[in-house]
Amino acid sequence: MDLTPRSGPDDGSGTVTPKKKRNLLPILVLVAVLVAGGVIVTQFLNSAVDYFCNVDEVGSNGCEEDRRIRLQGTVEAGTIDKSLPGVTAFSMAFGDAEIDVEYDGIPGGIFKECIPVVVHGEIRNGVLEGDLVEVKHSNEYVEVNDENLEEAEEFAEAECPDAAA
Repeated sequence: MDLTPRSGPDDGSGTVTPKKKRNLLPILVLVAVLVAGGVIVTQFLNSAVDYFCNVDEVGSNGCEEDRRIRLQGTVEAGTIDKSLPGVTAFSMAFGDAEIDVEYDGIPGGIFKECIPVVVHGEIRNGVLEGDLVEVKHSNEYVEVNDENLEEAEEFAEAECPDAAA
């Protein structure tokens, strides 16, 4: 009995050891799933880090231009302008600061002057370009911004004492 190891298919014995063929399809599917999962997680994490700021914090604490934020303030009296098609422009104030807002759409619900709102968007050239407006009385606003609501209401009452919030 010959116990000498074979060196491969060209060992002269005439026997050829078959090479294992790997099926690439499962590997490609696994890679595609991992890449898709990575993209989904990245998008989720990017949207989850929208900083919450009050208008008077713009320019500091992660509330800089060209960064997605949630900005809280009170709609200034006399500033709502719906003259541009599909755009609502207004000014928001909080503390001793104010900012112009261009909201891509028509805010629904009870959007009006002198109420606290939170606008989601990015600040570009000193203007908040918003794509979502949460109005004080909506359940979503209260649920997400509950701890900041009291401070915003106090500011709104001080700025617009005659308006019913």
